[in-house]
Amino acid sequence: MDPQMEPPMSAASPWVARFAPLAAPGPVLDLACGGGRHARLFAARGHAVTALDRDPAALASAGGPGITTLQCELEGEGAVWPFGPAEFSAVVVTNYLHRPLLARIAASLRPDGLLIYETFALGNERFGKPSNPAFLLAPGELLAHAARAGLRVIAFEDGAVARPKPAMLQRLCACGPDFPSQKALLDPA
Repeated sequence: MDPQMEPPMSAASPWVARFAPLAAPGPVLDLACGGGRHARLFAARGHAVTALDRDPAALASAGGPGITTLQCELEGEGAVWPFGPAEFSAVVVTNYLHRPLLARIAASLRPDGLLIYETFALGNERFGKPSNPAFLLAPGELLAHAARAGLRVIAFEDGAVARPKPAMLQRLCACGPDFPSQKALLDPA
């Protein structure tokens, strides 16, 4: 691909964009949303989106039609998960890992819900940040999380990418037990 043709960092992740059409109608959570690139993707698809981040500056650019922003610190002592069970038709998480939240994220999915997750994995330290193992997934870690949560894996990848910058990533798309199998279209549109 011509470097001038590469998507900007503000564009939706190709992994998230690939699986976003599978999300059932209903509310979506963009967790650790940053500037809101995935919140905008889901809002454009007609979903009511909650864009959550701890950074007020990031949230200032994450809002828009169909998007409610929520500033929330989820990692500090006494932090409380602000969502109930089975609240979202989809949860999207990119470039963020806080292991104590993994079970809560899965519990917030509706039974027909979709989890789209993409973040850094061990080996990323050779490319730069993040390099702390606390922020890097172990081999198969997202798969193990999905199994513990009773989610069915639609797609999984674990390896190196060159774009938008070199990195080691794990990517997961998983669904709840009531997600209709025939909706899991694996051929890109």
